[in-house]
Amino acid sequence: MGASIRRGLALLRFTPESLPKFVASNVRCTSCHQNDGTKATSAPLTGAHARFPKYMPRSGKVISLADRVNYCVTRSLSGVALPADSREMNDILAYLAFISRDVPVGRKTAAVDGLLPMKDTLVGDTLRGRTLFTATCVICHQADGSGKSPIPALWGPRSYSIGASMARQERAASFISHNMPQSAPGSLTPQNAFDLAAYINSHSRPDSPGKEHDWSAGGAPRDVPYATTGHSAFNPPPHLLPRPTTHKTDGDR
Repeated sequence: MGASIRRGLALLRFTPESLPKFVASNVRCTSCHQNDGTKATSAPLTGAHARFPKYMPRSGKVISLADRVNYCVTRSLSGVALPADSREMNDILAYLAFISRDVPVGRKTAAVDGLLPMKDTLVGDTLRGRTLFTATCVICHQADGSGKSPIPALWGPRSYSIGASMARQERAASFISHNMPQSAPGSLTPQNAFDLAAYINSHSRPDSPGKEHDWSAGGAPRDVPYATTGHSAFNPPPHLLPRPTTHKTDGDR
């Protein structure tokens, strides 16, 4: 069990290097789930094992924790789903169980559904965001947003897909506001965070096949950048890129 937990942690830390058959982006699990999934302001994974199965409005059904892991793999990592019975999936679940010890089943926490909500929904400005990005973010993420391992790409073919939560302006603003820049987290104003989120998400990124079926019963958040039932795309990027090619072979699932 200890070896499985350690392998699961390694998969979170070195996702593209460890899963080349499934992940073609340069984003890793700990890009969003910082401090190995334990940081309270960075979509914490602590307690995740105690919160599933659960109903997910985006998919319109009850999903397992393995399903939720694969939503991250296919959307945030622009990859292909891990087989639910694979050693890799079991190792990730073992690690999530390990950091969920002593969390009662169904317990509510401040960030139970991921990133903390922003207190105000502001209007992001891409021009202000570009100026801020040049001054604050280029040093790590590069001028073209491509990042440099282990720094993730923020747009382009190796970034998160249009179907990722981070492609929503408010979700990205929350992550930026609470965690960025790494050298001075929390130093940006909420308006700064929304401006940066607007600028970053105004760029092209990989498509997310089947995204039009999200929130099939309606109720999509206002800032979802693609059309779904009863919802028009909010500030979509100029165009979507083909899914990146992994090193997956025909014999792989």
